[in-house]
Amino acid sequence: MKVVGIAGSLRPKSNTLEYVKTALDVFDKAGFETDLISLRDKRIEPCTGCYDCVKKAYCTIGDDDFDSILEHMRNAEGIILGSPVYLSSVAPQMMALLARATFVAYWNDKFFSGKVGGPITVARRAGHNMAFSQLLLWFFINGVTVPGSTYWNVGVAGAGGARDAHKDEEGMSTVIHFADNMISVMRKIFV
Repeated sequence: MKVVGIAGSLRPKSNTLEYVKTALDVFDKAGFETDLISLRDKRIEPCTGCYDCVKKAYCTIGDDDFDSILEHMRNAEGIILGSPVYLSSVAPQMMALLARATFVAYWNDKFFSGKVGGPITVARRAGHNMAFSQLLLWFFINGVTVPGSTYWNVGVAGAGGARDAHKDEEGMSTVIHFADNMISVMRKIFV
């Protein structure tokens, strides 16, 4: 089984990337195939609402990195979405990816339905709830099963731009427990 983790931060060595890597490490140790995608070096144009995907079964906005990332998402049984929180919402590049991915999937066999996944949000202090809810809504509208953890999958890191996710023991523990639960659900569904 394959799990793709997408980190939405544009910063190098970001805290979001660290939390997503921590989750994927749990899958690696359990024998899953994993893909880590950082949006840092990727360009994702926003959805224009043209509805070309309804007729053509693919997004016609070309000349960016959307298609290759969507293919990783389509081919995985599990999807983890990590986003930094700058102003009480998911990072714009992540929302651009998710809006286009949903349009293509929704009008073409709803290919995300039946997968397992969950969100991880990372902020210095507040704003997690809105961003976490945005990502949960994405999983729910796409028919993805979301396992819980011991707390919401939120990381507290980055005061003053610090890269200090490793200091958030509770956040890391929550993400590890989420990954363990996701493995358990995936084994019950797909094995």
